[in-house]
This record gives sequence, C-alpha cells and structure tokens, in this order.
Amino acid sequence: MPADASSAKQGAAVNETPHDLSSARTLWELVARRAAATPDRPVLLQAGRRLTFGGLRARAERVAAGLYGMGVRPGTVVAWQLPTRIETALLSFALARLGAVQSPVIPFYRDREVGFALRESKAEFFAVPGVWRGHDHREMARRLGARGIFEAYDALPDGDPAVLPPPPAEGTSVRWIYWTSGTTSDPKGVLHTDRSLLAGGSCLAHALRLSADDVGSMAFPYAHIAGPDYTVMLLLYGFPAVMFEHFALPEALAEYRRHGVTVAGGSTAFYSMFLAEQRKRPQEKVIPTLRLLAGGGAPKPPELYHAVVREMGVQLTHGYGMTEVPMITMGDPRDTPRNLATTEGRPPEGMEVRIVDGEVRLRGEAVCQGYLDPAQTAAAFDADGFLRTGDLGRVTGSGHLVLTGRLKDVIIRKGENISAKEIEDLLAAHPSVADAAVIGLPDPERGELVCAVVEQPPGTAVLTLAEIVSFLRAEGLSVHKLPERLEVLDALPRNETLRKVLKYRLRERFS
Repeated sequence: MPADASSAKQGAAVNETPHDLSSARTLWELVARRAAATPDRPVLLQAGRRLTFGGLRARAERVAAGLYGMGVRPGTVVAWQLPTRIETALLSFALARLGAVQSPVIPFYRDREVGFALRESKAEFFAVPGVWRGHDHREMARRLGARGIFEAYDALPDGDPAVLPPPPAEGTSVRWIYWTSGTTSDPKGVLHTDRSLLAGGSCLAHALRLSADDVGSMAFPYAHIAGPDYTVMLLLYGFPAVMFEHFALPEALAEYRRHGVTVAGGSTAFYSMFLAEQRKRPQEKVIPTLRLLAGGGAPKPPELYHAVVREMGVQLTHGYGMTEVPMITMGDPRDTPRNLATTEGRPPEGMEVRIVDGEVRLRGEAVCQGYLDPAQTAAAFDADGFLRTGDLGRVTGSGHLVLTGRLKDVIIRKGENISAKEIEDLLAAHPSVADAAVIGLPDPERGELVCAVVEQPPGTAVLTLAEIVSFLRAEGLSVHKLPERLEVLDALPRNETLRKVLKYRLRERFS
C-alpha cells in the first residue's frame, strides 16, 4: 500500500459514522466533526504535499481570520477563479467558516463569462491565481473592474482565529453562486445552500459504497459544482483524494499509481481517456489499484460501460447531475450490468423524480434555490415546486432513471421526433468511432436533417456516410432516423470542465 494511503489508517479512532456526519447542518460543521474524528488522516494529496482533516480545519480557520482582517464578513460576496489546488479548497472552506457567499468561477473562463459573473453577483472581493497557464488573471480582473482583487495561489490570507465570529449555525441560507456553462447565452447564477450541497455529496458518497480505505481523485476543476460534491464525500467517509491542477493522460498516471488511487473518473470523456490508455498495454492494468470508475455530467453509451468493465477489469457507475442539482441519481456498484450500462441509477431517499410530458422534473433538498434572476427562477419551477430540467427520460419499474435526450436535442424530421442520443449510443459501438455527436441541421424540405459528427481513433480509415448508414441499419435503427450527412473531425469541441461536447458549435459550423 502506498505511503500516503497507509497513513490514512493512522491517527485517532473513527468515532463518528458517515450517518452521524450526514446530520451536519453546515459544511463547516461537517469539517469540524470529521477533524475531531480522524484529525491525522489525509484528505488532500497533491504533488508531494499532504493535508490532513485536522490540518484542513486548522489552516482554514487561519485563512478565515486573514479574510476577516481584509473585511470579509458573513454574507460578503467573494468570487474566486482558481485551479484545482489544496489552497483553493482551503480558501473555499475558510469562506464557509465565515458564512460568506462564495461565487466559484471556472479558471478557463475569460472576459465575457468572468465579467458577467462579477457584475451579476456584485462580488466585493475576487481571488485569482495571478498568471496561470499563460493567462494573467489579475490583469483581466483589473480590466473588468473587479473589486477587492487578491491572489490566492501559493500564499493565502492569514490571521489569528481568535478574532473570528461564531461559525454559521444554519445551512439553509444561500451561500453559493455557481454558474451554468452559458454556451449559447449568458450564464445563469445558480443559488445553493450548504444543505443542498451536503445533500448532493451525501447521495454520491452513499451510492458508491466507498470506505475509509479508498483513495479518490479530483481531475476536474474544483470550481465546478462537482468540487463540493466530491469533498463532502471525502469528509463523510474519511478518505483522501489526489488533486490534479492540470489533468492530462498519460502524464497523470504516475500520480494515480504512486498514491494507489482506487476510485477515478469524472465524466464520460474521462472513461474514454482511461480506456484509451489501457488499450496501449492490454496485458498490464493501467492503474493497478483502481477498482471503480465513476462520474456523470454527460450521457454514457452502453458500449462504453461494457468496454471499460471488459478491458480495464474495473466497475463503472455513472450518475446524473447538473449545476442546479449536483447529484440526482447514481449507479450502484452492486447493481446488474444491464442497469449500470443503460440507466443513470436510482435517486436517493429525498429526491423526487417526476416525468411530465417526457421531461424529467425534480424536487428535494439537493435542488438549488433558483437563480439570481427572479424571472429565470419563475420559469424554471412548475406549480408544484419541481425543477424543470430540460432532460427527457423515463423511470423503469425498478426505479432506475433512463435519460433519452434533451428537449432541445430532439431532431424533428418531416414531423417525426428523433432522439440524437439513441443514434449516438449505437455509433459508440462502431470500432472506427471514438466519440459521436448527432445534431439536427436546417433543411427546407424536411425541416431538419440528421447529421452525425464523429471523432475517430488514431490510425483508422476515414469513415464514409454509406458505412455509417449500413452499420446503423444492421443495428436495427429505423430508416427515418438514419443520418443523411456525416462529418469527421480530429476532435469534437468540448468544454473545459467535464469535457462535454459543445453541440452548438457543431450546429454553427455545419448549418
């Protein structure tokens, strides 16, 4: 067992179970309880550094005192645009200790998205990493007229915790503003409470059936809604995660192996990346200690599930979440292969799923409080208080959720509705397709035509439309759903968070 993982077994005895910890009212209360239970166990591992649960509480309090000395008070809005680092987690928990309202911004965002977030949130302070990956964030912040700019990369504010006011006593006030991707319009400011984030993280933790012996990994931006989701899981079960400031394969594999990572993933694109590495050396397990890939954020073709299990020798559990509801459903590692391959898992206790005219609607503690814009909030919730997700789906007899597409991702050809996801799932099984996106393009005669855009594995012959159509016919796809156009790209356009395919860019390019 790697040194960092074995050290997780040392220190104070575990005197609180995950169930006991789940009753925490605030994120800071959860930190304090875990630190009291297992102060010497590691929680975050990065580039040779190690932060324990006790260290997280103690250092976050000192950072909170430093922020308090700068003028940050309970309710103060603090935006931060920082990479996935131990310091970022410390700053975030320091703000949680103060009861400030924090607005995380994905570090890859630039002037348009960042300026919008700063204006709409009315942020009084803005934490940046300085120059990061060739981009001067401090200069951008000045250009945008941000207030209270300070760097929080290596050095963090510091002070004496004796000056601090009491921590927040309740977790139902809005203390988080997350931002939707804003791919076709301005982003939406999503309002969360400590309790909604705790509910989402608890769902993830309990569904995956993890233990204190596991070692996780954060290969995604900590500023994403998955950041607190994942950290709540670490706090509940008392195990560490390896943080990656910049994730790329195969470069990151050494860290996975060094720390003995048992649980990895992030989204469908991450599964594909690990699988591609495994295929380079089929006889040698790419991460010897790995037993589970898990994630969400984008549809998962059933064939990808089967390929991961067959070729990597690990289990794969996929879930369903969104910025508005960080965890809705999650696959159970003990479920049947059929359910794990074809569904998004089941909702946890307390999450109500309702299907209205094919649309998935949600109500429960993990659901956000709405948006910064009251008009957007009014439009997003129905008369019974259920959030309209815009996703299409159905619930099976066993209670599993099956997603069938997006309301805006249905292609209407000659009056017939066609699910893009159905065609994409079939294309994923073609040996010469690494990934596929199916879109509808304007057509004067048919309304829309079906266009398949594919990314191929290296070294494969370029596909033709005839080959694709023949394959889909053999798979039993109805004739009226067959693609009428094929485009082959070196790489599908993706966002920088969970690597979702940006279909709007494809529509812009090929319309």
